[in-house]
Amino acid sequence: MILAAILAIFIYGMIAAMLGTILPDLSDRFHLTPSQNGTIAFAQALGLIIASLAVGPLLDNEGKKAGLILGLAFISIALFALPRSTGFRSIVVFLFLLGVGGGIVVTGANALVSDVSETHRASALNMVNLFFGLGGLATPFISANLFQRKWIRLCYTVAALTVVTLAIQALTKMPAPTGAGRFVLADAAPVLGHPLLFLIGLFLFLYIGCEVGIWNWLPRHLIAQGVPESRALNILSLGFALGLLIGRVGILPVLTRVPAITVTLMASAAMAVTSFVLLRTNRAGAAYALVFILGVAMAPVFPTTIAIVGDAFPRMTGTAIGFVVTCGWTGLAVSSRIIGMIAGGDPRRLKTALLVIPGSAVLMVGLDFAIRAALR
Repeated sequence: MILAAILAIFIYGMIAAMLGTILPDLSDRFHLTPSQNGTIAFAQALGLIIASLAVGPLLDNEGKKAGLILGLAFISIALFALPRSTGFRSIVVFLFLLGVGGGIVVTGANALVSDVSETHRASALNMVNLFFGLGGLATPFISANLFQRKWIRLCYTVAALTVVTLAIQALTKMPAPTGAGRFVLADAAPVLGHPLLFLIGLFLFLYIGCEVGIWNWLPRHLIAQGVPESRALNILSLGFALGLLIGRVGILPVLTRVPAITVTLMASAAMAVTSFVLLRTNRAGAAYALVFILGVAMAPVFPTTIAIVGDAFPRMTGTAIGFVVTCGWTGLAVSSRIIGMIAGGDPRRLKTALLVIPGSAVLMVGLDFAIRAALR
């Protein structure tokens, strides 16, 4: 069951890095502006939002297996279809479908791991999400160094891996939904109306906009600053993704001694400082070092936040996780539109537009204190 969750998270890591990896080539081929890039990212985020809204009751009623298989099927279809795009509109449709699949998979996989170990939930979630970082590292690295940025081959390769993962999910025995976890509308109201859940949802609203903003926009920003495309993709892979991977390894012993909310507070502060400094440099070497540090800082935030939700809402956990993840994807949709509008038609203006990221991290620090107080 852990293997099934690991593979699902790995695939999600690969598709999380997909848009940022192929966006420079898509933009050149179809003459897309940063504003249109923002619309494409918004479409993917909209798919993530819709999926996360719908998948919580599905997971609670039908089990995690059904959700994972459905999500991986959507991802496969989107990636096999994307190379057949004829222009901006078809790209938007396929990225929306990719977002739907991704939203189902990330919620289902994290909910599955959350059920495995109640006593070590934060550590288990961080361990499994190591493979998100590995997937995120693989996509731009393969594109830049093995496929020479041939994005069509990349889409077909990831699609094939997704089909293999789907087959493994189908063969894996997973627990059936229990009565205690089933979605019942009358029981959902106290969970979905709890102030703590809204605070955590707002926290992920800001955080997901930051993390996926780096995945989606960093290569194009670096290219606009004069960094070669292959170097920019390697900075995303061997900088940001590797930082996430190492950060999630390093945080495991910390979580046995330090409260989860303290970990997210320290990470939020480090994100604010590092992302601001990153946007002030146009040197590839400095960008690599700063992006790596940023990845380490961001590494524990998402899985540790999901662990906080699991601890705070032992009943209807899938619905609670689905709600906060939906808030996160909403943050991605909003930030994508804002970044695209600020950048307009000039990729060089991404340097200013991406200041949304350190600004959001500062707000996350304040929310950490509010969540700490609510938990008490």
